[in-house]
Amino acid sequence: MIYKWLFDLSSHFPVFNLFQYITFRSFLAFFTSFFICLFLAHFFINKINSLGERINADGPSSHQKKKGTPTMGGSFILLGLLPVCLLWIDLSQALIISALLLVYGFALIGLWDDLLKLKKENYSGIKARWRLIMEFSLSCLVLSYLTHQGHISTILHFPFLKDFSLNMGWAYVLFGSFVITGCANAVNLTDGLDGLAIFPVMICASTLCILSYLSGHYELAGYLNIPFVMGAGELMPLSAGIVACCLGFLWYNSYPAQVFMGDVGSLGLGSFLGITAVLTKNEFLLAIFGGVFVAEALSVIFQVLSYKLTKKRIFKMAPLHHHFELTGLEESKIIVRFWIISILLAVFSLAALKIR
Repeated sequence: MIYKWLFDLSSHFPVFNLFQYITFRSFLAFFTSFFICLFLAHFFINKINSLGERINADGPSSHQKKKGTPTMGGSFILLGLLPVCLLWIDLSQALIISALLLVYGFALIGLWDDLLKLKKENYSGIKARWRLIMEFSLSCLVLSYLTHQGHISTILHFPFLKDFSLNMGWAYVLFGSFVITGCANAVNLTDGLDGLAIFPVMICASTLCILSYLSGHYELAGYLNIPFVMGAGELMPLSAGIVACCLGFLWYNSYPAQVFMGDVGSLGLGSFLGITAVLTKNEFLLAIFGGVFVAEALSVIFQVLSYKLTKKRIFKMAPLHHHFELTGLEESKIIVRFWIISILLAVFSLAALKIR
């Protein structure tokens, strides 16, 4: 919001005209977020080493060596985003307020879950069903407001199909809530190796940064034949801030990790990807550029269903990255290969914008 005061100075100093451009503010958001997050991470790791992660006994035995690594690092990712919102983002926009409400709402649920895991002798945290109910309910409330006020359309658009769309009416609230909740928990499931989840989140947020700009630009949206969403462009500097915060976190989370993001980070960042995809009308495209998260979530679903129905397991262990670990692949190799796949899927998704 402070950028508006700086823009007011443009009548006397023309250089301040730069602050009217979303692209310029996105660059500012990026660098501001990165350095704030880098500073907070250093402070966080040095001050709360006592908040060590309890390693799930059901995971690979090799993970026990990571016991005691500080967790809840996602909290400084989201704290680092707050100054960026105050400096370079228009907080009067309904889409921005809604996105932030969901991100920090999901993060608080994750923080509660993390604290329960640290205090108890088990790894359960909040019961899964109650956590899903809270997440889904919050998503429904936010999307109900947005659709009722006309800030977002209830029309569902399909990638690769030029003239086909579906008006879901109020059912769109349930569908959108499913996308947000599913994305948040898919990121949470992926967060099992050092740097495995944060880099794909960064790639997905970068993709959404571009899609936000295109969706909020009337002429470009018309040229690409994608839905125009009033105010969606303001999600661009917010996405850029998320990308930079993730980059600052990766500085310490890369293998071998000095800090884990915890549920506060994975749920908060995952909900950001979900709500931004919904607000920019890219719900199905999210399943493509977020394919790593989709694969991880599906591996868990298929593993559970297979065991319940046939008493046999499809994978050596779920989520998918654990399966590859137990086949003998080194952790660092699994991580980098997942990163490469994330980049390929993102590039394909952006290239697909003209395939209609």
